[in-house]
Amino acid sequence: MSNISISPSQPQPPLPTPSPFSFSVASTRWSSRRPPIHAVNLFLRFLALVLSSASALSLVAPKSSLRKQPTSFRDYPELVYCFVVNILVFVYAAYQLFKGICDIVHRGIFISDVVSDYISLIFDQLAGYLLVSASSVAIPVIQQMNNGNSLWKAAMVSVCMSFASFLVIAFTALLSGYRFCKRIIW
Repeated sequence: MSNISISPSQPQPPLPTPSPFSFSVASTRWSSRRPPIHAVNLFLRFLALVLSSASALSLVAPKSSLRKQPTSFRDYPELVYCFVVNILVFVYAAYQLFKGICDIVHRGIFISDVVSDYISLIFDQLAGYLLVSASSVAIPVIQQMNNGNSLWKAAMVSVCMSFASFLVIAFTALLSGYRFCKRIIW
């Protein structure tokens, strides 16, 4: 038999420990920095921006006629309230979309994550409440209008878009609540 000895000058490499986290799949640079929840959040903010702008623009769009019936949404305070709420939600969604893009580009320098989570949680719930209240206030006025009136059609489109915007904002409020609770618990 031959004596095989291991010399102390040659260190043996340690045995690798198998771990499910030791192997990673190559991913794109953006997805490795930001979890998919941020991409979903940006998409929902963009959708809220589009829906709230469509709701506000649909009230402004109908042409006035020469009839004695009021044909402008400004003649109905409930529709003015609906218009103002949709403009506010549009501005808030634009701010959140801008903040999300700045977070991706500048790696979170725009606003700290703690402050951002508080702002998102509070204002998402406020925007959702305002959208529901604006839609519910506008419905009785729409029921009193003539069905063939162009303002009636525009108000119906506005309320439908406003409610769709509410659904999107409600989902973003759930995501904001999730992020907020995740921050508190961990």
